Amino acid sequence: MATALLPTAPNPEVSDTTGDAQSCISRQQKNAAMDIKKLKREEALEYHAKGRPGKIEVIPTKEAKTQRDLSLAYSPGVAEPCKAIKENPENIYKYTAKGNLVAVISNGTAVLGLGDIGPEASKPVMEGKGVLFKIFADIDVFDIEINEKDPEKFVAIVKSLEPTFGGINLEDIKAPECFYIEEQLRKQLRIPIMHDDQHGTAIISSAALLNALDIQKKKIEKTKFVVNGAGAAAMACVRLYIELGAKYENFIMFDKDGVLHKGRTDLDDLKKKFAVDKPDWDLAKAMKDADVFLGLSVGNVVSKEMIKSMAKNPIVFAMANPDPEISYEDAIAVRKDIIMATGRSDYPNMVNNVLGFPYIFRGALDVRATQINEAMKLAAVKALAELARKPVPDIVNLAYNQRNLSYGPEYIIPKPIDPRLLSTVAPAVARAAIESGVAQRTIQNWDEYALELNKRLGLDNQLMRIISNKARRAPKRIVFAEADNLKIIKAASIVYDEGIGYPILLGVEEDIIRIANENSIDISDLPIIDPRSEACADKREFYGQIFFQKRQRKGFNRYESFKRMKDRNHFGCMMVETGDADAMISGLTRNYADAIRPALQIIGTDEGVKNIAGMYLLLTKRGPLFLADTTINFNPSAEELADITLMVAREVRTFNLIPRIAMLSYSNFGSSNSYEAKLVAEAVQIVKQRNPSLIIDGEMQASLAFNNEILKDNYPFSDLVDQDVNVLIFPNLTSGNIAYNLLKELGGADAIGPILLGLKKPVHVLQLGSSVRSIVNMALIAVVDAQMKCKLDTEAEIQKTKWWKKRRLKKN
Repeated sequence: MATALLPTAPNPEVSDTTGDAQSCISRQQKNAAMDIKKLKREEALEYHAKGRPGKIEVIPTKEAKTQRDLSLAYSPGVAEPCKAIKENPENIYKYTAKGNLVAVISNGTAVLGLGDIGPEASKPVMEGKGVLFKIFADIDVFDIEINEKDPEKFVAIVKSLEPTFGGINLEDIKAPECFYIEEQLRKQLRIPIMHDDQHGTAIISSAALLNALDIQKKKIEKTKFVVNGAGAAAMACVRLYIELGAKYENFIMFDKDGVLHKGRTDLDDLKKKFAVDKPDWDLAKAMKDADVFLGLSVGNVVSKEMIKSMAKNPIVFAMANPDPEISYEDAIAVRKDIIMATGRSDYPNMVNNVLGFPYIFRGALDVRATQINEAMKLAAVKALAELARKPVPDIVNLAYNQRNLSYGPEYIIPKPIDPRLLSTVAPAVARAAIESGVAQRTIQNWDEYALELNKRLGLDNQLMRIISNKARRAPKRIVFAEADNLKIIKAASIVYDEGIGYPILLGVEEDIIRIANENSIDISDLPIIDPRSEACADKREFYGQIFFQKRQRKGFNRYESFKRMKDRNHFGCMMVETGDADAMISGLTRNYADAIRPALQIIGTDEGVKNIAGMYLLLTKRGPLFLADTTINFNPSAEELADITLMVAREVRTFNLIPRIAMLSYSNFGSSNSYEAKLVAEAVQIVKQRNPSLIIDGEMQASLAFNNEILKDNYPFSDLVDQDVNVLIFPNLTSGNIAYNLLKELGGADAIGPILLGLKKPVHVLQLGSSVRSIVNMALIAVVDAQMKCKLDTEAEIQKTKWWKKRRLKKN
């Protein structure tokens, strides 16, 4: 069904016929509803299958282009490291990838919530785990799926792989076999072993527990625990809680067969330690006066009454996924003194294993630990707990749309995107390995080690995750002017389903619905507006009058002004200008200049801006790189080049990054007396006069901007010495556009843009033929841009956004 574009009241059940804009919207989209589960299944399958199937690949780390390279890489040159390793086995860490290589191993007997689906079906999960190792800790992974359920044989197979790997992450192996397998491998192998399903949850929840107890002013040794679930993760949690000081006698545990009591004959030795005397305990009875509830079971088994019956200042970790044992809303509704954690990202205090395993293995590998022992786990727990008590970086506040996220009931563990995790947890684990005697290598300079860790990924390389999180915190209404295009429809559907924004589709309704139905895309909740339709006559007249007032002495008569409102780009821009939408995206199928012109005519430039500019964001291995001007100004003067630079610097700061700017030329600091080189040098001086605090220099060649050693040796006076450049300003449009296209096609970087700079309100123009991924990324930028430029100033505007959000939640 086509939904109301602008409800005139905050009532979520508002009629689709109310409000001025409603007359523009068709009343029904017959037969357009799709099965959302089927849709998501198709999207997931497409994601895993497109391009090169799977999610990981092997990339050579050495040159292998010439015959000499091949002779060194393989025969005869490869014999030399073989002999060196034979002489001293420790050389394997010097000459091979073993020291940074982890095996993610499973037999597929307990995969996600799918159960025993077999090793083949588990492979996508293991590949995904490998991706997380790489992006969060720069650890390489081979995923290995073993067709063996017998624990002893499984152990023998994994043991035989020890020469290949620096560490082994066991994954998705059912209990109780997982306990035996991990125990035997830890005894028999001299490399780090961890079953993350057990210990990951235990480590993260233990960090959260320490802080929750601190905030609620409870002593762990006196705390009464109720635990629902007694599987691998739950047992690992309670064991670690005991290590932290909890007492066995203060636990009441339940599994699928009820309370763990001493009369049961099916309990193993570990569970017997938690068995109670009375067999008649049920969950409701156990919860009365309990301090902590830990849920690792199934959803919706805890009632509001149970929460009410808990002790003062209760702590509830309801970690069943996707539905917690009790919903966050229900729990906080009945207890204002509660601290609540879940396994979900849409609520505070998400217990997520990604906070642990990448950094634990990073620290273990870096000191060549022979195992991951209790001391290392406890070190990770304490490092995570302490990190949550420290001031939160601006980049994390930005991602969660907070002014000052701080230690308290809604922030007891760090956020997964916190850039400090790698350089905090890994050193703590490494230090514990050294102090507990399981490290084979020591670290002499811990400050230098932390710096090396940060450089592995680049602290800024989480930028798109940051932007994505920020967009989801305050989604905006985005007009898609070319909604009769399949790519746009796909992107709009993703934007809506992912909670990034609220798409408004412009075009002929019948055409848009037909394309969506033919491609099984669900747009049943998205408003469709046809600016040419009779239903939009009043709105065209309203917009046309505004346009005429803006352009009446700039070449437009009244008739032409009204006629222009039938054009989707003009209509969409007018929606943004009048507040009927927050941002617009266009340009996929039309000339770039034609797409920009309506924005300039209707919205205009920001205060103090003489000329707009175009900027691209490239996501490179060295971090984000901003390029300008790449789309607008052909041959800017020194003054205009300075204006562009200052606009780019302001935009970069909105991403919570410090701009470090290289002004590019074919000349290095006066090595050429040409007009072009002098123009760039003059622009640098203008920028420095206007904003002396900016880190900027030039004119300089592009290669010099990224080669700090040459820069330092030859031009030690430069302000960019020992700085990582993240902004490139080009002397003209030709050089900027050529450089951008070359980097995008040959450099292996993801590109987002062009991002328009200098407009009063967010209008962004796609590059001709942009991919669906690029359109979605542009939508993220547009939403964040709108958050900055179109703040919700009135209660009515706030209610409109809430209405959209509630409608989306109702659908999903």
